[in-house]
Amino acid sequence: MPHPIPRNHREPSVFTAANLLRDARRQRFLKEETVPEVCVLDPDGDLVRHLRNGPHAERSSNWACYHTELWLYKSAGGLIGVVGLAVGAPFSVLVAEELFASGCRLLVSITSAGQLRPMGTPPYFVLIKKALRDEGTSGHYLPTSLWSTLPTALADFTKQALLALPFPVHEGASWTTDAPFRETNEAITAATLLGADLVEMEAAALYAFGEASGNPILCFAQVTNEMAMREGDFDKGDKDGATDLLSLISELNLTWRKWK
Repeated sequence: MPHPIPRNHREPSVFTAANLLRDARRQRFLKEETVPEVCVLDPDGDLVRHLRNGPHAERSSNWACYHTELWLYKSAGGLIGVVGLAVGAPFSVLVAEELFASGCRLLVSITSAGQLRPMGTPPYFVLIKKALRDEGTSGHYLPTSLWSTLPTALADFTKQALLALPFPVHEGASWTTDAPFRETNEAITAATLLGADLVEMEAAALYAFGEASGNPILCFAQVTNEMAMREGDFDKGDKDGATDLLSLISELNLTWRKWK
C-alpha cells in the first residue's frame, strides 16, 4: 500500500529550520550568531553534564533552539559546539537541521548503543559505516532502502583522526530503531543476519539527512551494554565516558580543520 502522505524527496520544505530560528530569536531577543564549525550531538547528556561543571565550556547565550542548550567547549583545535539529550531519530535530525542552518560545517553524533555482535568488551567505540533504516525519519529525506551509509570521503577523513587516539575505534553497522523496548529476539536475530553489530536510535536518520542535504555527518556509537542482560551494563568509563569522548571530538576537530 502506498504511503498516504506524498513524499517527493526533491521538493523543498515549506517549514525550514532557518525561519524557525529567525522567529525564535525575535521572540527571545537573541542576537544572530553562528555556531562553531564542528558540533556534537550528545544524546545521553553525560558529556554536557561534565562540561557544565568544568572551566572549559560555557552555555551559548544566543542559541535559538526552543528545545535544547548549546555548550561551547574550548578544545585545542578551537571551539566545539555540544548539544545534549537530542535522543532518537526525529529529535536528532531536528537539532541537526538547526545546527547546519546556524553555521555548523561538520556534525558528530556519539550515542550509546547495545551490543549485537561483540567487537570487544563494553564500553568500546564504533564508527557507524552504515545503519539499518528501522525508523520513520529517514524516509522523509531519501527513498526507501535498507541502509543509510557514511560517505567514503568522510570515512577516510575520520581514519586520520582516529589514529591519534589512545584507544581503538572499531568500524561497524548499526540497527537504528525507534522503539528500544521492542528489541525482541526475532528482531535482534533479523538485524544481526542483515549485518548489524549494534543497536541505537539516531544514525540512519542522520545519515539520510546528511546525504539529502549534502551536509557532512559522522555517527559514532559507544557500545555500553549487552541489552541489560547482565548486571554492570551501561558503564562508560572515566567520568561517565567524558574523558574518552573529549579525546575523540578534539581529534576530529583538529583533523577537520586541516582536512576541510
